[in-house]
Amino acid sequence: MLGAIIGDIIGSRFEWNNHKAKDFELFTADCRMTDDSIMTLAVAKALMQTEKAVKAAGEAYGSSQAYDELLGKMSIRYMQEFGRRYPECGFSRAFFEWIVSDDPQPYDSFSDGAAMRISPVVYAGRTEAEVRRLSAAVTAVSHNHVEGLKGAEATATAIYLARCGASKDEIRKKIVDRYYPLDFRLDDIRNSYSFSTDCRETVPQAITSFLESTSFEDAVRNAVSLGGDSDTLAAIAGAIAAAYYGVPGEIQKRALSYFDEEMLGVYNDWGRFLASRER
Repeated sequence: MLGAIIGDIIGSRFEWNNHKAKDFELFTADCRMTDDSIMTLAVAKALMQTEKAVKAAGEAYGSSQAYDELLGKMSIRYMQEFGRRYPECGFSRAFFEWIVSDDPQPYDSFSDGAAMRISPVVYAGRTEAEVRRLSAAVTAVSHNHVEGLKGAEATATAIYLARCGASKDEIRKKIVDRYYPLDFRLDDIRNSYSFSTDCRETVPQAITSFLESTSFEDAVRNAVSLGGDSDTLAAIAGAIAAAYYGVPGEIQKRALSYFDEEMLGVYNDWGRFLASRER
């Protein structure tokens, strides 16, 4: 999850001021947490609260369907709660209308918002199939278009495989076989690539930014260098790269300085939640 947030923070200052090269300072005063980070933390909160409710209720949520329904409700609750608390963090008009709605309904979206927030499910799911199931439960509450669901699942799958020690060739093969063709190199598309929030135009590019990288930092630099929706591209690439390489301590420290007290509290709660599951 932190990899996604770091990518978002680093890419934030380039979303409307693209820098089509890899030579830039990672953190500056102009960097910030955007909607990508806020919604990622909201999903983490939803997962934690779902687990808490399931433990309290015992047999009431014994089936995966009941669990997924509860997770969907919790996802709506915390995405709306956090979104209303941070209304100026960069939401699209359509998604913000969903956030402030008294009756939020999925609106057939296929935007990359589905993919940028999905990383926490990878650390809550214990198998690839469970990760895919959790991805659908979280995503379908808003981005229920087949391409929105696919973008989130492809991202979650890549993160899961990276976390489990899969090679880049194995990750590439799974993505190509199940989700997207990856028949391009970053150097071949950089000059012509333009802004898009369509999962089909961002998720493959973000995954390729990871696949062509040599380190966590290099993956984020690759993603930013494409231009386009820089913070989201870097969030997706950063999430995969963090699972594959880990995140250098100095980069973690710099990124955490951009958290406010409330979001840092959610992040720390998430760390304790994951530690408790490993015991």
